[in-house]
Amino acid sequence: MTFMDRNGRPLPDHLTRTAMAGGRDPMTRREFLATATAFGASTATAYAMLGLPAPALAQETPVKGGTLRVGMQVMDLKDPRTADWSQIANLARQFLEPLVKYTQDFTFEGKLLESWEVNADATQYTLRIRPGVTWNNGDAFNADDVVFNINRWCDKSAEGNSMASRFSAMIDEATGKARDGAIVKVDDMTVQLNLATPDIAVIPNMADYPALIVHRSYEETGSNLAANPIGTGPFELEFHEVGNKARVVRRKDGKWWGGEAHLDAIEFTDYGNDPVIELNAWASGEVDLNQQSGENFLDSLDALGATRNTIATANTVVARMNVAQEPYTDKRVRQAIQAAVDNALVLELGISGLGTVGENHHVSPIHPEYAELPKQTRDPAKAKALLEEAGKADFEFDLISIDQDYHQASCDAIAAQVRDAGIAMKRTVIPGATFWNDWTKYPFSMTNWNMRPLGVQVLALAYRSGEPWNESAYANPDFDAKLAQALATADVEARRAIMAELQAMLQGDGVLIQPYWQNVYSHSNPKLKGYRIHQTFEMDLGAVWLEA
Repeated sequence: MTFMDRNGRPLPDHLTRTAMAGGRDPMTRREFLATATAFGASTATAYAMLGLPAPALAQETPVKGGTLRVGMQVMDLKDPRTADWSQIANLARQFLEPLVKYTQDFTFEGKLLESWEVNADATQYTLRIRPGVTWNNGDAFNADDVVFNINRWCDKSAEGNSMASRFSAMIDEATGKARDGAIVKVDDMTVQLNLATPDIAVIPNMADYPALIVHRSYEETGSNLAANPIGTGPFELEFHEVGNKARVVRRKDGKWWGGEAHLDAIEFTDYGNDPVIELNAWASGEVDLNQQSGENFLDSLDALGATRNTIATANTVVARMNVAQEPYTDKRVRQAIQAAVDNALVLELGISGLGTVGENHHVSPIHPEYAELPKQTRDPAKAKALLEEAGKADFEFDLISIDQDYHQASCDAIAAQVRDAGIAMKRTVIPGATFWNDWTKYPFSMTNWNMRPLGVQVLALAYRSGEPWNESAYANPDFDAKLAQALATADVEARRAIMAELQAMLQGDGVLIQPYWQNVYSHSNPKLKGYRIHQTFEMDLGAVWLEA
């Protein structure tokens, strides 16, 4: 049977082959849905390929009115393409929107795009723009906005622009900008992307949080989102004070393409990194929803009567060593630190065992192309021997972390095991407001990483040579070449064989301690309806409401 994409074109054969195996295993099934919808299948078609009905959500009658109070850090509304913290995007996404949404059902659906087409080798993407979308300044949303934003994403000269690493197949390396002919306006409602090399991750990358779409006048009006918050979303920004509060109100012109927001307003309050402060706010009835509940505070929030929301994900923390800074330039030193740590113990002490053990290569078992490798084990004797060989047996290492509960606890667990192996290790804890200013520059530190739908997306962002988010400064030409091959391979089984080599490279080079994979938890007021927790912390609140 031939299955069609949203525009009536046949879907690639490799999807049909994958579907034959995908329906038998829940994990494989979920990742097939992501792959199929990225190639243009509707959610209903992707389920049909598996021989399954599409899920139906319970229907309730929304109530209009009220203010939703959200506990979340309020950060600077920087240029969306440079956002490096999901809280930045979660405030901005109340009035800005992406082209594509990665849904809680692990599928891709159009937001500002109505549909898209992908050719067989993923070198050409045709983007169909959703008709009837209006900016809150009255302008019509059209192809000019899409072309403007994708050109900005391809600008490697823009400091902190991680989107450039996601669209490298469209960039001219000589100019550091989009190649001539890479972005073509076909008509007012159609844009065509022409890639120099195949890239299966284009649609998933459009759903990542730095991919929110700004108005075509963004740069002409000063590139200041807080001062000039033109958006297509359901709300308008009314107030924003970094580190304190922000408020959005229902769009006044009533012209959101999705209908009209049910809430009158949403207020975001910053309680900092201390979960006890937020817990007290819940106890005082000041919060209706938070972005994330720490694993060590779940029971306390449950006891206050808040509803626990959970979703499986590939979120993680990474204790990475910067290979460009001493003493981590020596692979033996990195391998020694890695060999001194049992990730299962970090999972237990860091997040109370509420996750799964990581394997020091940053590709999750729920990624479609994950390859199972031989398990690593803690080996203190090997760690000591490697440091002796490297001449660093007496060196005192320093592991740096933010002052956040599970970060601190996880790093403390790592440091304690390193000390137990007879290696000197100290701990430095830095306030979040300071830590995130220089998060890519520390010699040895822990950061958190959101899930990406594909494993190749993570590796391209975090470990490809020279990328803005490559905090380990890892630069391996063999790795880069293999990664390019993986990004060009649409067939999941074929890509998994390449991924096995990439995962083994990261493990062997001792770049990181990636101790566990986290589920995502949040809590909400039982009166909040229509809310579903998102696997990448996304808070899309245009359709939620509060019971009267």
